[in-house]
Amino acid sequence: MPLYLNEDQTLLRDTARQFVAEQAPVRHLRQLRDSNDATGFSRDLWKQFAEMGFTGILIDEDQGGVGMGHVEAGVVLEEIGRNLSPSPFLSTAVAAVAALRGTPHAERWFPGIVAGETVAALAIDESAKFTGKVAMKAERSGNGFKLSGAKQFVTHAHVADVILVAATTADGAPPTLFAVDPKAAGLTIDPQRLADSSLASRLTLDGVQVDADAVVGEVDDDAPLARLLAAGRTGAAAEMLGVGAGAMDMTIDYLKQRKQFGVAIGSFQALQHRAAHLYSEMEVARAAVLRAQQMLDAGQDRADEAVAVAKAMTGIATTLSVQEGIQMHGGIGMTDEYDIGFYMKRARVLAEMFGDSNFFANALAEKAGY
Repeated sequence: MPLYLNEDQTLLRDTARQFVAEQAPVRHLRQLRDSNDATGFSRDLWKQFAEMGFTGILIDEDQGGVGMGHVEAGVVLEEIGRNLSPSPFLSTAVAAVAALRGTPHAERWFPGIVAGETVAALAIDESAKFTGKVAMKAERSGNGFKLSGAKQFVTHAHVADVILVAATTADGAPPTLFAVDPKAAGLTIDPQRLADSSLASRLTLDGVQVDADAVVGEVDDDAPLARLLAAGRTGAAAEMLGVGAGAMDMTIDYLKQRKQFGVAIGSFQALQHRAAHLYSEMEVARAAVLRAQQMLDAGQDRADEAVAVAKAMTGIATTLSVQEGIQMHGGIGMTDEYDIGFYMKRARVLAEMFGDSNFFANALAEKAGY
């Protein structure tokens, strides 16, 4: 498969780039932060995403969507990352849709997602670092289950219409995914503002009762969770790619404008070498992300490895981009007046989401026998 966008995907990229830059630029995030917005994103903007057809990118046409794939979803996510646009697109229109596809829950939740009315949250993390292990218990109770345990880093949980919760029915059993009502008795949601000004919650489930219909897929079947993680990781990599690209563009512009000794600092060879190195790293990450998206869309074997490479590479490249951006901006890069700091904070949050670079580097090494 060629590692470039086709004509239709390029047209989508141009459309998304113009729309997001006009409707949700970086100043939109600054406004939400400064107003201490309690939602964490604009519901009006989420509606506009729906009107553009973005929310239904991964939903089949016979279910009201546009029937595209992970490549196209990544195109939109990259522009979201480039502009640091707060939205539930990644968690709802990408990860949750992938998990619910082919289950009865799709009929219930897809119409609202397509319309830009429904928000889904993902209760996957349980520790300071993503480990892939699920400790939350799902004990059989009546015609359903009781969920007990704690989750954290659950983005949009405080305003979600449905929360997808991973739990295990027995020691050693594959994790089961449950669709939980945020208003369920025994569920406590404690929202916290993260470094990037987004809102994520700590969840405590104290014997939360759900019926058998809450199971996404089958009991002790981790396929829905696997789909969620593959889509979420690839999507997070695409958004992180946009964050890195946005920071790099801002830095290059600064190198062209900032003058010392009467000349633009971009004319200094040392800074040119660093900018060239950064560009190369970002292009390698871009190729890794596109390859992972293509393999997921084609349902290829070893797509999970490509996803791991993409998440690891974008974590490394985007971290380099935001760090170089801060340093090349000099002292002013540490001030709140300049937007470069927002890119650094968003990159840090995305790097941790669904597993960081070290997690995937280690997973790839172990799979290779190291």
